[in-house]
Amino acid sequence: MSNTRIERDSMGELHVPEQALYGAQTQRAVDNFPISHQRMPAQFIRALILAKAAAAKANVELKQLSESQGKAIVDAAQGLLEGDYMQHFPVDIFQTGSGTSSNMNANEVIATLASRLLGEPVNPNDHVNCGQSSNDIIPTTIHVSAALGLHEQLLPALVHLVQVIERKTVEVHPFIKTGRTHLMDAMPVRMSQVLEGWAQQLKANIGHLQDLLPSLQSLAQGGTAVGTGINAHPQFAAGFSRQLSNLTQVQFTPGKNLFALIGSQDTAVAVSGQLKAIAVTLMKIANDLRWMNSGPLAGLGEIELEGLQPGSSIMPGKVNPVIPEATAMVAAQVIGNDTTITVAGQSGNFELNVMLPIIAQNLLSSIELLANSSRLLADKAIASFKVNEPKLKEALSRNPILVTALNPIIGYQKAAEIAKTAYKQGRPVIDVALEHTDLSRSQLEILLDPEKLTAGGV
Repeated sequence: MSNTRIERDSMGELHVPEQALYGAQTQRAVDNFPISHQRMPAQFIRALILAKAAAAKANVELKQLSESQGKAIVDAAQGLLEGDYMQHFPVDIFQTGSGTSSNMNANEVIATLASRLLGEPVNPNDHVNCGQSSNDIIPTTIHVSAALGLHEQLLPALVHLVQVIERKTVEVHPFIKTGRTHLMDAMPVRMSQVLEGWAQQLKANIGHLQDLLPSLQSLAQGGTAVGTGINAHPQFAAGFSRQLSNLTQVQFTPGKNLFALIGSQDTAVAVSGQLKAIAVTLMKIANDLRWMNSGPLAGLGEIELEGLQPGSSIMPGKVNPVIPEATAMVAAQVIGNDTTITVAGQSGNFELNVMLPIIAQNLLSSIELLANSSRLLADKAIASFKVNEPKLKEALSRNPILVTALNPIIGYQKAAEIAKTAYKQGRPVIDVALEHTDLSRSQLEILLDPEKLTAGGV
Protein backbone atom coordinates (compact mmCIF):
# COMPACT_ATOMS: atom_id res chain seq x y z
CA MET A 1 0.00 0.00 0.00
CA SER A 2 1.32 3.47 -0.91
CA ASN A 3 1.45 6.42 1.51
CA THR A 4 1.37 4.16 4.54
CA ARG A 5 3.82 2.90 7.12
CA ILE A 6 3.95 -0.31 9.13
CA GLU A 7 3.03 -0.11 12.82
CA ARG A 8 3.04 -2.91 15.37
CA ASP A 9 1.08 -3.68 18.51
CA SER A 10 0.49 -6.81 20.60
CA MET A 11 -1.66 -8.28 17.82
CA GLY A 12 0.87 -7.81 15.03
CA GLU A 13 1.53 -5.48 12.12
CA LEU A 14 -0.78 -3.29 10.04
CA HIS A 15 -0.67 -0.33 7.70
CA VAL A 16 -1.23 3.19 9.08
CA PRO A 17 -1.43 6.40 7.02
CA GLU A 18 2.11 7.68 6.62
CA GLN A 19 1.47 11.13 8.13
CA ALA A 20 -0.83 9.99 10.95
CA LEU A 21 0.33 10.75 14.49
CA TYR A 22 -1.57 7.75 15.83
CA GLY A 23 -0.45 4.14 15.71
CA ALA A 24 -1.65 0.59 15.38
CA GLN A 25 -4.38 0.48 18.02
CA THR A 26 -6.07 3.59 16.67
CA GLN A 27 -5.92 2.19 13.15
CA ARG A 28 -7.53 -1.06 14.31
CA ALA A 29 -10.38 0.98 15.77
CA VAL A 30 -10.79 2.94 12.54
CA ASP A 31 -10.93 -0.35 10.62
CA ASN A 32 -13.22 -2.10 13.10
CA PHE A 33 -15.85 0.60 13.66
CA PRO A 34 -16.95 2.25 10.38
CA ILE A 35 -20.39 2.76 11.91
CA SER A 36 -21.55 6.36 12.25
CA HIS A 37 -18.56 8.29 10.88
CA GLN A 38 -19.04 10.57 13.89
CA ARG A 39 -16.02 11.20 16.04
CA MET A 40 -16.02 11.61 19.81
CA PRO A 41 -16.99 15.18 20.76
CA ALA A 42 -14.26 17.82 20.67
CA GLN A 43 -15.04 18.70 24.31
CA PHE A 44 -14.37 15.09 25.28
CA ILE A 45 -11.08 14.93 23.38
CA ARG A 46 -9.99 18.22 24.93
CA ALA A 47 -10.69 16.87 28.42
CA LEU A 48 -8.86 13.63 27.61
CA ILE A 49 -5.77 15.55 26.49
CA LEU A 50 -5.90 17.68 29.63
CA ALA A 51 -6.18 14.50 31.70
CA LYS A 52 -3.06 13.08 30.05
CA ALA A 53 -1.16 16.26 30.88
CA ALA A 54 -2.35 16.16 34.48
CA ALA A 55 -1.37 12.49 34.76
CA ALA A 56 2.12 13.21 33.46
CA LYS A 57 2.60 16.05 35.94
CA ALA A 58 1.44 13.86 38.83
CA ASN A 59 3.65 10.98 37.74
CA VAL A 60 6.73 13.23 37.61
CA GLU A 61 6.00 14.41 41.15
CA LEU A 62 5.68 10.79 42.27
CA LYS A 63 8.85 9.79 40.36
CA GLN A 64 6.95 7.39 38.11
CA LEU A 65 8.21 9.30 35.06
CA SER A 66 11.41 11.22 34.51
CA GLU A 67 11.15 14.99 34.39
CA SER A 68 12.10 14.98 30.73
CA GLN A 69 9.46 12.38 29.82
CA GLY A 70 6.78 14.20 31.78
CA LYS A 71 7.66 17.57 30.26
CA ALA A 72 7.56 16.12 26.75
CA ILE A 73 4.12 14.62 27.37
CA VAL A 74 2.79 17.87 28.84
CA ASP A 75 4.25 19.96 26.02
CA ALA A 76 2.81 17.56 23.44
CA ALA A 77 -0.63 17.79 25.04
CA GLN A 78 -0.51 21.58 25.19
CA GLY A 79 0.64 21.74 21.58
CA LEU A 80 -2.33 19.63 20.53
CA LEU A 81 -4.78 21.88 22.35
CA GLU A 82 -3.37 24.94 20.65
CA GLY A 83 -4.00 23.50 17.18
CA ASP A 84 -6.61 21.59 15.19
CA TYR A 85 -6.36 18.52 17.40
CA MET A 86 -9.53 16.79 16.19
CA GLN A 87 -7.87 15.75 12.93
CA HIS A 88 -5.80 13.28 14.96
CA PHE A 89 -8.78 11.59 16.63
CA PRO A 90 -10.71 9.60 13.99
CA VAL A 91 -12.25 6.90 16.21
CA ASP A 92 -16.01 6.43 15.85
CA ILE A 93 -18.38 7.07 18.76
CA PHE A 94 -19.64 3.51 18.41
CA GLN A 95 -16.56 1.61 19.50
CA THR A 96 -15.49 -0.59 22.39
CA GLY A 97 -17.74 0.19 25.34
CA SER A 98 -14.87 1.10 27.66
CA GLY A 99 -13.60 3.77 25.27
CA THR A 100 -10.24 1.99 25.13
CA SER A 101 -9.85 2.93 21.46
CA SER A 102 -10.16 6.63 22.25
CA ASN A 103 -7.79 6.29 25.19
CA MET A 104 -5.16 4.58 23.05
CA ASN A 105 -5.75 7.12 20.28
CA ALA A 106 -4.75 9.86 22.74
CA ASN A 107 -1.85 7.81 24.11
CA GLU A 108 -0.46 7.16 20.64
CA VAL A 109 -0.80 10.71 19.34
CA ILE A 110 0.74 12.25 22.45
CA ALA A 111 3.50 9.64 22.49
CA THR A 112 4.41 10.44 18.88
CA LEU A 113 4.62 14.16 19.55
CA ALA A 114 6.43 13.69 22.86
CA SER A 115 9.00 11.40 21.22
CA ARG A 116 9.72 14.07 18.62
CA LEU A 117 10.12 16.71 21.31
CA LEU A 118 12.31 14.54 23.53
CA GLY A 119 14.38 12.97 20.81
CA GLU A 120 13.90 9.49 22.24
CA PRO A 121 10.96 7.05 22.39
CA VAL A 122 8.01 7.87 24.64
CA ASN A 123 5.77 4.81 24.92
CA PRO A 124 1.97 5.15 24.62
CA ASN A 125 1.27 2.53 27.32
CA ASP A 126 4.24 2.72 29.66
CA HIS A 127 4.63 6.50 29.72
CA VAL A 128 1.57 8.41 28.49
CA ASN A 129 -0.79 5.88 30.09
CA CYS A 130 1.31 5.50 33.26
CA GLY A 131 -0.84 4.85 36.33
CA GLN A 132 -4.00 4.71 34.23
CA SER A 133 -6.44 2.34 32.64
CA SER A 134 -9.07 3.07 30.03
CA ASN A 135 -11.47 1.97 32.75
CA ASP A 136 -10.71 4.97 34.94
CA ILE A 137 -9.47 7.59 32.47
CA ILE A 138 -12.61 7.43 30.28
CA PRO A 139 -15.10 7.76 33.19
CA THR A 140 -12.88 10.55 34.49
CA THR A 141 -12.93 12.27 31.11
CA ILE A 142 -16.72 12.05 30.97
CA HIS A 143 -16.94 13.85 34.31
CA VAL A 144 -14.28 16.41 33.41
CA SER A 145 -15.69 17.26 29.97
CA ALA A 146 -19.23 17.56 31.33
CA ALA A 147 -18.09 19.71 34.27
CA LEU A 148 -16.18 22.03 31.95
CA GLY A 149 -19.19 22.16 29.65
CA LEU A 150 -21.44 23.22 32.51
CA HIS A 151 -19.00 25.81 33.86
CA GLU A 152 -18.01 27.25 30.51
CA GLN A 153 -21.13 26.85 28.38
CA LEU A 154 -24.46 25.92 29.91
CA LEU A 155 -24.53 27.70 33.27
CA PRO A 156 -23.41 31.05 31.78
CA ALA A 157 -25.98 30.65 29.00
CA LEU A 158 -28.80 29.95 31.45
CA VAL A 159 -27.78 32.89 33.63
CA HIS A 160 -27.82 35.09 30.51
CA LEU A 161 -31.29 33.83 29.60
CA VAL A 162 -32.57 34.64 33.09
CA GLN A 163 -31.06 38.12 32.95
CA VAL A 164 -32.67 38.85 29.58
CA ILE A 165 -36.04 37.61 30.82
CA GLU A 166 -35.79 39.74 33.95
CA ARG A 167 -34.96 42.85 31.88
CA LYS A 168 -37.90 42.11 29.60
CA THR A 169 -40.13 41.64 32.66
CA VAL A 170 -39.65 45.28 33.61
CA GLU A 171 -40.43 46.39 30.06
CA VAL A 172 -43.69 44.43 29.76
CA HIS A 173 -44.97 44.94 33.31
CA PRO A 174 -47.63 47.50 32.30
CA PHE A 175 -49.35 45.06 29.95
CA ILE A 176 -52.18 42.81 31.09
CA LYS A 177 -53.29 39.83 29.04
CA THR A 178 -55.89 37.11 29.14
CA GLY A 179 -54.61 34.16 31.13
CA ARG A 180 -55.22 30.70 29.71
CA THR A 181 -55.62 27.29 31.27
CA HIS A 182 -56.28 24.24 29.05
CA LEU A 183 -55.65 26.75 26.21
CA MET A 184 -59.00 28.31 27.19
CA ASP A 185 -59.63 31.86 28.43
CA ALA A 186 -58.97 32.27 32.14
CA MET A 187 -58.38 35.09 34.61
CA PRO A 188 -56.08 37.93 33.51
CA VAL A 189 -52.36 38.04 34.26
CA ARG A 190 -49.69 40.63 33.80
CA MET A 191 -47.28 39.92 30.98
CA SER A 192 -44.53 40.37 33.56
CA GLN A 193 -46.03 37.58 35.68
CA VAL A 194 -45.74 35.18 32.76
CA LEU A 195 -42.06 36.03 32.33
CA GLU A 196 -41.38 35.89 36.07
CA GLY A 197 -42.65 32.32 35.97
CA TRP A 198 -40.18 31.44 33.22
CA ALA A 199 -37.31 33.05 35.11
CA GLN A 200 -38.12 31.14 38.27
CA GLN A 201 -38.24 27.84 36.40
CA LEU A 202 -34.79 28.53 35.01
CA LYS A 203 -33.38 29.64 38.37
CA ALA A 204 -34.58 26.39 39.93
CA ASN A 205 -32.91 24.43 37.13
CA ILE A 206 -29.66 26.33 37.62
CA GLY A 207 -29.74 25.51 41.33
CA HIS A 208 -30.35 21.81 40.71
CA LEU A 209 -27.51 21.72 38.17
CA GLN A 210 -25.13 23.42 40.60
CA ASP A 211 -26.07 20.87 43.26
CA LEU A 212 -24.75 18.12 40.95
CA LEU A 213 -21.37 19.75 40.33
CA PRO A 214 -19.58 18.30 43.40
CA SER A 215 -20.47 14.76 42.28
CA LEU A 216 -19.46 15.53 38.69
CA GLN A 217 -16.13 16.93 39.85
CA SER A 218 -15.41 13.76 41.85
CA LEU A 219 -13.23 11.53 39.68
CA ALA A 220 -12.63 7.83 39.09
CA GLN A 221 -8.95 8.39 38.35
CA GLY A 222 -6.69 6.14 40.41
CA GLY A 223 -8.97 3.12 40.27
CA THR A 224 -7.23 1.76 37.14
CA ALA A 225 -8.64 -1.53 35.85
CA VAL A 226 -11.36 -2.49 38.36
CA GLY A 227 -11.19 0.08 41.14
CA THR A 228 -8.37 -1.42 43.19
CA GLY A 229 -5.73 0.96 41.85
CA ILE A 230 -3.41 -1.72 40.52
CA ASN A 231 -0.24 -0.24 38.91
CA ALA A 232 -1.00 3.30 40.10
CA HIS A 233 0.96 5.03 42.85
CA PRO A 234 -1.10 5.32 46.08
CA GLN A 235 -0.91 9.13 45.82
CA PHE A 236 -1.63 9.28 42.11
CA ALA A 237 -5.36 10.04 42.42
CA ALA A 238 -4.76 13.02 44.71
CA GLY A 239 -1.91 14.33 42.58
CA PHE A 240 -3.89 13.92 39.38
CA SER A 241 -6.90 15.85 40.72
CA ARG A 242 -4.67 18.63 42.00
CA GLN A 243 -2.85 18.98 38.68
CA LEU A 244 -6.07 18.85 36.66
CA SER A 245 -7.61 21.52 38.88
CA ASN A 246 -4.61 23.75 38.18
CA LEU A 247 -4.92 23.19 34.44
CA THR A 248 -8.67 23.83 34.23
CA GLN A 249 -9.34 26.23 37.14
CA VAL A 250 -12.15 23.89 38.18
CA GLN A 251 -11.81 22.07 41.49
CA PHE A 252 -11.65 18.29 40.95
CA THR A 253 -11.27 15.73 43.72
CA PRO A 254 -10.56 11.98 43.93
CA GLY A 255 -13.72 9.92 44.24
CA LYS A 256 -14.59 8.51 47.65
CA ASN A 257 -15.30 5.10 46.14
CA LEU A 258 -13.58 4.31 42.88
CA PHE A 259 -15.47 1.04 42.40
CA ALA A 260 -18.74 2.99 42.16
CA LEU A 261 -17.32 5.53 39.72
CA ILE A 262 -15.91 2.85 37.41
CA GLY A 263 -18.72 0.31 37.68
CA SER A 264 -21.54 2.83 37.21
CA GLN A 265 -22.38 6.09 35.51
CA ASP A 266 -25.01 7.22 38.01
CA THR A 267 -23.70 10.78 38.12
CA ALA A 268 -23.90 11.13 34.34
CA VAL A 269 -27.45 9.76 34.47
CA ALA A 270 -28.37 12.30 37.16
CA VAL A 271 -26.85 15.19 35.25
CA SER A 272 -28.63 14.08 32.09
CA GLY A 273 -31.89 13.96 34.02
CA GLN A 274 -31.40 17.58 35.03
CA LEU A 275 -30.56 18.51 31.45
CA LYS A 276 -33.85 16.90 30.46
CA ALA A 277 -35.62 19.06 33.06
CA ILE A 278 -34.03 22.15 31.50
CA ALA A 279 -35.19 20.96 28.09
CA VAL A 280 -38.74 20.67 29.42
CA THR A 281 -38.55 24.25 30.73
CA LEU A 282 -37.24 25.55 27.41
CA MET A 283 -39.98 23.68 25.57
CA LYS A 284 -42.60 25.38 27.73
CA ILE A 285 -41.10 28.84 27.15
CA ALA A 286 -40.74 28.23 23.42
CA ASN A 287 -44.33 27.07 23.08
CA ASP A 288 -45.67 30.00 25.13
CA LEU A 289 -43.86 32.36 22.76
CA ARG A 290 -45.19 30.53 19.71
CA TRP A 291 -48.78 30.68 20.94
CA MET A 292 -48.60 34.35 21.96
CA ASN A 293 -47.07 35.17 18.57
CA SER A 294 -49.60 33.12 16.59
CA GLY A 295 -51.50 34.91 13.85
CA PRO A 296 -51.01 37.68 13.16
CA LEU A 297 -54.72 37.88 12.28
CA ALA A 298 -56.27 34.48 12.99
CA GLY A 299 -54.22 33.62 16.09
CA LEU A 300 -53.68 35.17 19.51
CA GLY A 301 -51.40 37.89 18.18
CA GLU A 302 -50.45 39.09 21.66
CA ILE A 303 -46.81 39.62 20.78
CA GLU A 304 -44.76 40.00 17.63
CA LEU A 305 -41.49 38.10 17.56
CA GLU A 306 -38.57 39.57 15.66
CA GLY A 307 -38.79 38.68 11.97
CA LEU A 308 -35.61 36.80 11.11
CA GLN A 309 -36.25 35.17 7.74
CA PRO A 310 -38.99 34.50 5.16
CA GLY A 311 -41.26 31.79 6.46
CA SER A 312 -42.52 30.20 3.29
CA SER A 313 -41.28 29.31 -0.17
CA ILE A 314 -44.79 29.78 -1.58
CA MET A 315 -46.66 32.23 0.69
CA PRO A 316 -45.20 35.74 0.35
CA GLY A 317 -44.91 37.78 3.54
CA LYS A 318 -45.21 34.84 5.91
CA VAL A 319 -42.82 34.99 8.89
CA ASN A 320 -42.48 32.09 11.33
CA PRO A 321 -41.30 31.83 14.97
CA VAL A 322 -38.08 30.10 13.95
CA ILE A 323 -36.07 30.51 17.16
CA PRO A 324 -38.76 29.02 19.44
CA GLU A 325 -39.20 26.21 16.90
CA ALA A 326 -35.47 25.46 16.88
CA THR A 327 -35.47 25.55 20.68
CA ALA A 328 -38.34 23.08 20.83
CA MET A 329 -36.42 20.71 18.55
CA VAL A 330 -33.38 21.01 20.80
CA ALA A 331 -35.57 20.11 23.76
CA ALA A 332 -36.86 17.04 21.95
CA GLN A 333 -33.29 15.95 21.12
CA VAL A 334 -32.10 16.41 24.71
CA ILE A 335 -35.01 14.33 25.98
CA GLY A 336 -34.01 11.63 23.50
CA ASN A 337 -30.36 11.90 24.58
CA ASP A 338 -31.46 11.34 28.16
CA THR A 339 -33.26 8.15 27.20
CA THR A 340 -30.07 6.84 25.59
CA ILE A 341 -28.02 7.76 28.66
CA THR A 342 -30.57 6.08 30.92
CA VAL A 343 -30.31 2.84 28.97
CA ALA A 344 -26.51 3.11 28.76
CA GLY A 345 -26.29 3.79 32.48
CA GLN A 346 -27.82 0.36 33.11
CA SER A 347 -24.84 -1.28 31.43
CA GLY A 348 -22.61 -1.22 34.49
CA ASN A 349 -21.84 -4.92 34.37
CA PHE A 350 -19.90 -5.87 37.50
CA GLU A 351 -16.77 -3.64 37.61
CA LEU A 352 -17.25 -1.56 34.46
CA ASN A 353 -19.91 0.28 32.52
CA VAL A 354 -19.54 -0.70 28.87
CA MET A 355 -21.43 2.11 27.11
CA LEU A 356 -19.11 4.96 28.06
CA PRO A 357 -18.59 6.55 24.61
CA ILE A 358 -22.30 6.98 23.90
CA ILE A 359 -22.85 8.41 27.38
CA ALA A 360 -20.11 10.96 26.69
CA GLN A 361 -21.51 11.83 23.27
CA ASN A 362 -25.09 12.36 24.41
CA LEU A 363 -24.22 14.18 27.62
CA LEU A 364 -21.96 16.67 25.88
CA SER A 365 -24.38 17.06 22.98
CA SER A 366 -27.17 17.99 25.41
CA ILE A 367 -24.98 20.53 27.20
CA GLU A 368 -23.94 22.22 23.97
CA LEU A 369 -27.42 22.23 22.42
CA LEU A 370 -29.03 23.68 25.54
CA ALA A 371 -26.35 26.34 25.91
CA ASN A 372 -26.55 27.51 22.30
CA SER A 373 -30.34 27.49 22.10
CA SER A 374 -30.68 29.32 25.44
CA ARG A 375 -28.59 32.22 24.14
CA LEU A 376 -30.52 32.36 20.87
CA LEU A 377 -33.85 32.24 22.69
CA ALA A 378 -32.71 35.10 24.91
CA ASP A 379 -31.23 37.35 22.25
CA LYS A 380 -33.39 36.68 19.18
CA ALA A 381 -36.80 36.00 20.68
CA ILE A 382 -37.32 37.27 24.23
CA ALA A 383 -35.21 40.42 24.15
CA SER A 384 -36.73 41.66 20.91
CA PHE A 385 -40.43 40.76 20.91
CA LYS A 386 -43.01 43.53 20.84
CA VAL A 387 -46.30 43.56 22.73
CA ASN A 388 -49.52 44.07 20.76
CA GLU A 389 -51.40 46.10 23.39
CA PRO A 390 -54.60 46.71 21.32
CA LYS A 391 -54.99 42.95 20.86
CA LEU A 392 -54.53 42.36 24.58
CA LYS A 393 -57.17 44.97 25.51
CA GLU A 394 -59.64 43.71 22.93
CA ALA A 395 -59.50 40.17 24.28
CA LEU A 396 -59.63 41.31 27.92
CA SER A 397 -62.70 43.49 27.43
CA ARG A 398 -64.64 40.54 26.01
CA ASN A 399 -63.44 37.89 28.46
CA PRO A 400 -66.51 36.53 30.34
CA ILE A 401 -64.21 34.69 32.77
CA LEU A 402 -63.69 38.03 34.51
CA VAL A 403 -67.05 37.30 36.14
CA THR A 404 -65.14 34.97 38.45
CA ALA A 405 -64.40 38.06 40.55
CA LEU A 406 -68.13 38.35 41.30
CA ASN A 407 -68.41 34.85 42.79
CA PRO A 408 -68.13 36.03 46.43
CA ILE A 409 -70.91 38.59 45.86
CA ILE A 410 -73.47 36.91 43.57
CA GLY A 411 -72.48 33.23 43.83
CA TYR A 412 -70.97 30.77 41.35
CA GLN A 413 -74.29 29.80 39.72
CA LYS A 414 -75.38 33.35 38.95
CA ALA A 415 -71.87 34.22 37.71
CA ALA A 416 -71.93 31.18 35.39
CA GLU A 417 -75.21 32.37 33.86
CA ILE A 418 -73.71 35.80 33.19
CA ALA A 419 -70.60 34.25 31.61
CA LYS A 420 -72.65 31.99 29.33
CA THR A 421 -74.81 34.89 28.22
CA ALA A 422 -71.79 37.03 27.50
CA TYR A 423 -70.25 34.19 25.47
CA LYS A 424 -73.45 33.57 23.54
CA GLN A 425 -74.17 37.18 22.76
CA GLY A 426 -70.54 38.23 22.23
CA ARG A 427 -70.92 41.11 24.64
CA PRO A 428 -68.58 42.49 27.33
CA VAL A 429 -69.21 40.79 30.66
CA ILE A 430 -69.67 44.11 32.43
CA ASP A 431 -72.70 44.96 30.26
CA VAL A 432 -74.33 41.57 30.90
CA ALA A 433 -73.56 41.75 34.64
CA LEU A 434 -75.17 45.19 34.80
CA GLU A 435 -78.44 43.68 33.51
CA HIS A 436 -78.40 40.62 35.80
CA THR A 437 -77.24 42.07 39.13
CA ASP A 438 -78.01 44.98 41.39
CA LEU A 439 -74.46 46.24 41.11
CA SER A 440 -73.84 49.65 39.55
CA ARG A 441 -71.49 50.17 36.62
CA SER A 442 -69.02 51.96 38.85
CA GLN A 443 -69.05 49.01 41.27
CA LEU A 444 -68.64 46.53 38.41
CA GLU A 445 -65.78 48.55 36.91
CA ILE A 446 -63.93 48.28 40.21
CA LEU A 447 -64.74 44.60 40.73
CA LEU A 448 -63.88 43.60 37.14
CA ASP A 449 -60.79 45.78 36.79
CA PRO A 450 -58.20 43.45 35.18
CA GLU A 451 -55.32 45.23 36.88
CA LYS A 452 -56.74 44.53 40.32
CA LEU A 453 -57.51 40.96 39.36
CA THR A 454 -53.86 40.25 38.52
CA ALA A 455 -53.01 40.98 42.16
CA GLY A 456 -55.01 37.93 43.27
CA GLY A 457 -58.11 39.52 44.71
CA VAL A 458 -60.71 42.30 44.57
